[in-house]
Amino acid sequence: MFKSGFVTIIGRPNVGKSTLMNSMIGEKISIMSDKPQTTRNKIRTVYTDDEAQIIFLDTPGIHKPKNQLGEFMNYEVDTALEEMDVLIMLTDEFNKIGPGDEFIMEKIKGLKVKKVLVINKIDKFEQESVMKMAQEFDNYGVFDDILPMSALKNVGVDSLIKLIIKYLKPGPMYFPSDYITDRPERFVVAEIIREKTLMYLQEEVPHGIAVEIEEMKDRENRNLVDIRANILCEKKSHKSIIIGKAGRKIKGIGKSAREDIENLLGSQVNLQLFVKISENWRDNNYLLRTLGYDKK
Repeated sequence: MFKSGFVTIIGRPNVGKSTLMNSMIGEKISIMSDKPQTTRNKIRTVYTDDEAQIIFLDTPGIHKPKNQLGEFMNYEVDTALEEMDVLIMLTDEFNKIGPGDEFIMEKIKGLKVKKVLVINKIDKFEQESVMKMAQEFDNYGVFDDILPMSALKNVGVDSLIKLIIKYLKPGPMYFPSDYITDRPERFVVAEIIREKTLMYLQEEVPHGIAVEIEEMKDRENRNLVDIRANILCEKKSHKSIIIGKAGRKIKGIGKSAREDIENLLGSQVNLQLFVKISENWRDNNYLLRTLGYDKK
């Protein structure tokens, strides 16, 4: 009997939620970075096999908001918790069981759904240490299952998918079997550019940047897509950092982003990047809506 359902992935910032989701669906949809709060939107992706269809909701890391963008990110988490059949909480051992994990467990303990704790990044720790942490989490009495894994190394991913399917109820195929995300290509392209910008930038810049796709169109009679995009930052000094000496940094961002975008679109890409200053955009309602950070 075919099963289907919705699975929400939550956790502290930078525990590997996007890496996990990308590993489970076998495609890179959510961007990945070692910097916290990389994911800003709730991103829905779809896994389908002969037994089931799983609709995953990747969410921003739960944190204390400092501006309207931060409030939007927490709103995305709250709405994701309202539309699920299974909840996956992701953690790792870098911070042990800290206030962030305890806050999330308090938030979810009353939810009437199956809850799975995934202890990620086990390739970085001794097995004995991981097992001790699993026991400490189990003592809270919140989770139905606890699964150690490494999303980056693809260790334990198949076991997690089988566990999710076990918990799902019989249901329809909501999306075509080859469907992987509800986000339009422009959104994914903007996220790829933002990921590459995060990779190249210093610590003081990442939270203050956004990417706006100004133009994206196919060139007639050629396997070529023209893309113009703006990298928004809040300060003149940040603009200089993004561009880099003799433009080397922005060239590196563009080259790296273009390669991923060409893999996504299956065609050649002419990518033009521009850096624009937009002070306090994270508290500008109009810009937040334009960039897709609006509560719907």
